[in-house]
Amino acid sequence: MADINSIKVFFQQKHIAVAGVSRKNGKFGNSIFTELKKKGYTVYPVNPNMDEFDGGQCYQDVASLPPEVTAMVVSTRPGVTVDLVQQALNKGISHIWLQQGSATKEFAASLKEKKNIISGQCIFMFAEPVQGPHKFHRFINKLFGMYPKES
Repeated sequence: MADINSIKVFFQQKHIAVAGVSRKNGKFGNSIFTELKKKGYTVYPVNPNMDEFDGGQCYQDVASLPPEVTAMVVSTRPGVTVDLVQQALNKGISHIWLQQGSATKEFAASLKEKKNIISGQCIFMFAEPVQGPHKFHRFINKLFGMYPKES
């Protein structure tokens, strides 16, 4: 679980990779990519099986991302996530968001010492301005004490 300060720092990053975009519409990685782009972030799709996404270049791996990328959202199967996180850390990308369902609890727990790795939270509850069902989800989390606290 992340604290609210780590989340705020994540959103201060302006160049964010999204690992887990797909050719299949309706996939969560696609929704994350679209939402961040709509909110003014420069986003970089990552999928080893695609050359293009949303009319632009799709990166085959984390190593090929441009140096200005300082953050990455991971929305992949847990078995793929471990390697992606290691690639990101090797490249110097230290702000990493593990979207819910993308990592096992054990793997997420192994990263708890790294302050800039966020897990257990839905990115849509924090990407301002938060709207629609995500705003309601955030309200419910605050109401029941499940919203991240200040560190």
